[in-house]
Amino acid sequence: MEQPPTQIAKAALWMTGAIGSFSAMAVAGREVSIALDTFETMMYRSLVGVVIVILVLTVTRNWAQVTTRSMGLQLFRNAAHFTGQNLWFYAVTVIPLAQVFALEFTTPLWVIVLSPLVLGERLTQIRVWAAILGFAGILIVARPSPETISPGLIAAASSAIFFAFTIMTTKHLTKTEAIGCILFWLTVIQLGLGLVASGFDGDIALPDAQTAPWLVVIGLAGLLAHFCITNALAIAPATVVVPFDFVRLPVIAIIGMLMYGEPLDMWVLVGAVVIFGGNYLNIYGETRRPR
Repeated sequence: MEQPPTQIAKAALWMTGAIGSFSAMAVAGREVSIALDTFETMMYRSLVGVVIVILVLTVTRNWAQVTTRSMGLQLFRNAAHFTGQNLWFYAVTVIPLAQVFALEFTTPLWVIVLSPLVLGERLTQIRVWAAILGFAGILIVARPSPETISPGLIAAASSAIFFAFTIMTTKHLTKTEAIGCILFWLTVIQLGLGLVASGFDGDIALPDAQTAPWLVVIGLAGLLAHFCITNALAIAPATVVVPFDFVRLPVIAIIGMLMYGEPLDMWVLVGAVVIFGGNYLNIYGETRRPR
């Protein structure tokens, strides 16, 4: 059936919150990297998230939302996200922020291609062309070559695949689970994974006065981002929700320029225009064509 424009607008509003949250998390992740590795960052981020989720569930008396009936899918979702997020946090410390976000934006392309298998959504001709156009824009932004391939580039590109699985499994979970349940297991499972991974070498660094505020930002922003995305996915298809995230590209490019002196590359803007073209094509197809 046709996707109502009002639902698209609501999803876009939720994604605006996600854009701001992810941008704040990228800056905070770079700031704490001087003292903490990615596993420790993820552990402390999840610890902040657990505290917040428990408080919210207690105050709102919504503990009944938390169930264990989808634990297999919850575990798979959070293992995929934990892997992708660690790769992402590493990438933001070693390559320009705009380049990280540009490579991360292959996530919608993976969602479009894989959603017929995972979610049962149709791979239409419009979606195929939207994916091709978006991928072309990402290539313009990243301009990968044998000379520029680095661990940071590989990490950023790989994180997109894991984020795609996170998006698709989240969409599936929203059919049976409340948002409070999804966020509770997000924080609890990833706290456990972070504790195991960061303590594997027997040395877990403690936050100090410089890193602690940034860790709070990471925890709050990460939780808010997932809250916004989960709400957006609950009211619109994954292939409609995810492309809105492209707005992060020009936003983070400007942040990188102002805070870290990263050059505002003209090709980033050119690529963004092409990406937005793919974004518009996908949204147009979803709102105008019966599904």
